[in-house]
Parts: sequence; C-alpha cells; structure tokens
Amino acid sequence: MLRSSGESTEFVNAGRRRWAVLVIGMVAMTAGCAFQFGLAYLIPALMADGLTLAQAGLLAAAPTVGLLATLIAWGAAADRWGERWVLTIGLATAGVILLAGIAAGGPVALGVCFLLAGAAGAAVHASSGRLILGWFAAHERGLAMGLRQTAQPLGVAVAALVLPSLARPAALLFLGAFCLVAAALVAIVVRNPEAAPATAGTATGSPYRTPVLWRLHAASALLIVPQFTVATFALVFLVERHAWEPSAAGRVLAAGQIAGALARLGAGWWSDRVRSRTRPMRIVALGIALVMALLAAGATTSVAVAALLVAGVLSVSPNGLAFTAVAEYAGRAWAGRALGVQNTAQNAVAALTPPIMAAVIGTGGYRVAFAAAIVFPLLATVVIPGAPLSQGTS
Repeated sequence: MLRSSGESTEFVNAGRRRWAVLVIGMVAMTAGCAFQFGLAYLIPALMADGLTLAQAGLLAAAPTVGLLATLIAWGAAADRWGERWVLTIGLATAGVILLAGIAAGGPVALGVCFLLAGAAGAAVHASSGRLILGWFAAHERGLAMGLRQTAQPLGVAVAALVLPSLARPAALLFLGAFCLVAAALVAIVVRNPEAAPATAGTATGSPYRTPVLWRLHAASALLIVPQFTVATFALVFLVERHAWEPSAAGRVLAAGQIAGALARLGAGWWSDRVRSRTRPMRIVALGIALVMALLAAGATTSVAVAALLVAGVLSVSPNGLAFTAVAEYAGRAWAGRALGVQNTAQNAVAALTPPIMAAVIGTGGYRVAFAAAIVFPLLATVVIPGAPLSQGTS
C-alpha cells in the first residue's frame, strides 16, 4: 500500500530515531563494558604497583561483583519508568565513582570504587537491551541486538588499546570521562519506545513458570567461563608464556575483540534468517569447545596464539543470541527483569572465573585452565532449549 507524503516522512523519521537510539545505546554499553570487563588490561600496571596476579585478578573482577547487587533492580526500574533516565543516571554515577577512584589510597579502596562503579553501571545492561525489544521488529531484532551486543567486545577493545600504556590514575580518568560523555549523549538523544499492548508473556503471568528462561540463563552462564578465561588471561598469557610486549599484545587482542563484535553481528543476522536464536547458539557452543581444546593442546606452541584469537572471537559471539531469546520470550512487561536475571547469572560466573582460573593457572598452568574451560560449552549445548521460543514474542 502506498503511503502519503506525510506518512512517508513520519516513517523515515521513525527509522532514523530507532537507529539513533541503537547507536547511542551502543556507545553507552561500550563505555560501561570498557571498565566492567576491560580492567584485565590494567593487570600488568597493577602488578607493577606490587600486587600479585591473584590480587590484580580480584580487582579486575570487582566491577562484575558490583553488577550482581543491582542488575535486577535496574531492570525493574526500566520496566517501570523506561530506559532513558535509568541509563543516564547509572552511567553518570559510574563515571563519578571512577574519577573518585583516582585518589584511592590502596587496593581495598580501589576495589570498593570498582565495586560501586560496577553497581551503578549495571543500568546499561537491562535498559539498553530493553530498548531493542521496543524499537525493532522481530525479523530485524537479532541483528539489532547483535549490534547492541558488539558493545561488549568493543568496550574491551577500547580497554585493550588504551589501558596497557597508561598508569592507574590516567586509566581511571579515561574510563570515568567516557562514562560521563556517554551519559550525556543518552540524555540528549535516547527516547523510550512507545508503550506496547499486553503480550502473551504478560497474559499468562510470569514467564518463569516454564523452564525455558531458566535454561537460557543457565546456558549463557556456562558460556561465560571460556569467554572470561580467554579475555582475562590472554594478555598475561601472551606476555608471560610467549614473550610478547604488553602494548603489542593489547593491539592484537583489540583486533580480536573487533572481530568478536563482527561475529556477534553475524550470529544475530543468522538467527533472523533461520528464525531461531537457540539453534545457532548451540552450534557456536560446540565451536567454542573445539577451539578451547586446540588452545589447551597447543598452549606451549605457536598454535596457541592463533587458537587464542579464534577463541576470543567465538566465545563472545553467542551472547546477543541469548539476550534476544530472553527478551523475546519474556515480553516487554518482563524484559527488564528477565535481562537483569540474565546479566546477574552471567556476571556471577564472570566474577568467579578470574580468581578461580588464576588459582588453576598458579597450580597447573595455562594448559590445565584452558582444558577445564572445555567442559562448560559442552554442557551448554545440552542445556540450551530446543523448542521454538514464542511466549512473549511479538
């Protein structure tokens, strides 16, 4: 059916608005993820200040611990009041706390700052994902969520490029300023999507009455283990075991994160084409298990570098698929809380992975740690739901 000129203009403007919302949402996610998941690239500087690898690993995990305390609450706030101001307040608060961390006098004070910044920055995870559900239709949502999810590897890539060459105060200045700029952009550009009519997810009550969401959460949490094993220790592995310069390793790993971002886009586009989020997710999980096996087998050889880069790309690629499946199944009325639970499960595992794997590396070496990580994607292939997901999808 032909549109009138007024309708066409409105249609074009609506398209521009949703893509502007997506772009700024990605900037917000990138700023949050740069400090939440990129502090591993500050580990050499922290160790140069006298900390052990285990202590530095705990500091790198502190923001993800902070996330756990507030993710569901931020999601509930987004369900109730919308995404715009939740994103703005959370990011601005995180930025201020990171700037305050410049004056932290010791590892305990610095850890508290990282913890509180993570708790405030948790707002970006449930809110930005909920924006995608409201602004994009089902046939394009996989790609849109894939774009949104590229913000995590892009944030880590920014950290990989910037942090290895900076001392701690300069690194915190950069990260805090990044969050404040992103918060300002959200306040200026982002608008909440229009309220949607009740979906099947709301008509039948809580989507948690069936096991589907629980299985999605569990599978996603399992897939976090190889992702964070590689992301946290890749730089130290290349420097300690393969004699790379930290800055050179950071540049290569940043390129790997960009490739991971592209892999998330490909996975989202793939899921739109096959009309399934879980089938591609299961195939990618098998690929992660395979590449982790290659990494473990060749940990002391030159094969390890290539396997490490491939593992870094594959291990981040299914994240957007899981988030899209969770949001669609939960429906708009529950999406914020469901994404909050999703992030809580993932970040609980993310917070535990660095210190546990640091202990494994300390006793058995990198080969043992990489081999242990194989089990988790294999378990995920069993846990991922096989039935079509439709409860709250509109």
